[in-house]
Amino acid sequence: MSDDGNEKRRSKPDRFEKVRLDKLDKIVAMGLDPFGQRFDDHLPISDARDLVPGTSGEVGPDIRIAGRVMLRRKAGKLRFYVIKDQTGTMQLLFSRGDLPEEQWALMGHMDLGDLIGIDGKAWRTDSGEPSVKVEHLTILCKSLAQPPEKYHGLEDEETKLRQRYKDLIYGEGVLDRMLQRSSIVDSIRQTLRGHRFHEVETPVLHAVAGGAAARPFTTHHNALDMELYLRIALELHLKRLMVGGIERVYEIGRVFRNEGVDKTHNPEFTMIEIYQAYGDYRSMMDLTEEIVVNAANAVSDSLILPWGDDGDTIDLTPPWPRRPYGDLFREHAGCDMNDSAAVVEAAKKLGIGTEGSHPDVIVNEVFEATVEDHLQGPVFVTDYPASICPLTKRKQDNPDIAERFELFIKGMELANAYTELNDPRLQEELFLTQLDGLSDEDSMAKMDTDFVKALKVGMPPAGGLGVGIDRLVMLLTNAHKISDVIFFPLLRHEQPSGKQP
Repeated sequence: MSDDGNEKRRSKPDRFEKVRLDKLDKIVAMGLDPFGQRFDDHLPISDARDLVPGTSGEVGPDIRIAGRVMLRRKAGKLRFYVIKDQTGTMQLLFSRGDLPEEQWALMGHMDLGDLIGIDGKAWRTDSGEPSVKVEHLTILCKSLAQPPEKYHGLEDEETKLRQRYKDLIYGEGVLDRMLQRSSIVDSIRQTLRGHRFHEVETPVLHAVAGGAAARPFTTHHNALDMELYLRIALELHLKRLMVGGIERVYEIGRVFRNEGVDKTHNPEFTMIEIYQAYGDYRSMMDLTEEIVVNAANAVSDSLILPWGDDGDTIDLTPPWPRRPYGDLFREHAGCDMNDSAAVVEAAKKLGIGTEGSHPDVIVNEVFEATVEDHLQGPVFVTDYPASICPLTKRKQDNPDIAERFELFIKGMELANAYTELNDPRLQEELFLTQLDGLSDEDSMAKMDTDFVKALKVGMPPAGGLGVGIDRLVMLLTNAHKISDVIFFPLLRHEQPSGKQP
């Protein structure tokens, strides 16, 4: 590409960036690298604060820290800065009388948003603020971007999501929430290690889009000249591993569903699926309870967590109630789920279409409309209609009911679990029933004949569990949109200024 072509594509600095570029040039003229070098042996700011003396005015040990400039103010021949790293903030004191002229000049070329390294003495101000008396300043990266306005911050919701890096720096509580996500996932792994589960990785690209009722994303492999699908679930490969002898297995992975976006759904999201040989859905209830309680303890000192801004709470204290699906349906829909005429009448009153739908599909739609908002929980909803659970073992005394539960908290489904179906003939029949009415092309995409072959080898009776990691993080961090707990949620293409999508 020609230099003229590059010049047309190069971004033009605004007036704020021009001021920062001028300071960058002055830093270069001082013989310094404005984008810094390695800065070894610095302490996390939270650790450095622990070294600050307890008595106001007392000078403590030498410390070295690094962070981003967040605030600054003048007081005569003193300058007070505040820097921030991922562990906290620290106030800095620059005194003209204590610094060489070059260091004082370098400080004058610093802006809000710059990354700097500090060597100095731990010190507590007369007002009790943990601080550092600066002895040496190191430039680590000159920021060329103007930070958000001090008092209003980053207000536009779309900008927060498109420029998550700014939201992490300047959004109140955002970085803490995202770091809590890591703690929650680590807690889940610790819990499962304690029960001798093995973590594995299975393919993201599938030749068959199976394991859930969802629309997949499709792609094409050029070398093999074949259509592939981004996985919509982790289930079928993990069950193959149980067939192969890994009796306690799980995966934390990204799954993809070519469907809508709302407060609890993103087309790309994180799930954990767990399978335990010789267990059942009751085993999974016990494990689910332990996983969630341990994760809550990883980010909170209490199992009673805030929810919203109006004083509402979530009480995760075990044990959690277990309520049969049919009992909840009768309680909130006002009829028995086995009374087809009454269910259809209830559906019509709710504006739910019934023409051509399987009776149990209608039942489930009525359940979703009438019951789920009442499930403030945590509550395990158990024993679902079998026809809507094609991968689930039936109850021995009632084949119309599947050994399945869903965990609900604040009306939101958090986990889904089965006593896994391991009869290959019944599994094949249920696959075919599920695919009935689909086009031949869609049927081939969904019908996993190799999985049926695997079941014929023999899969142990087992319990299986899926948990939405993003939703779990939402609940444990008091976030009410899934986009608040995903670093980079999917957004529409950004529109040119003044144009509507």
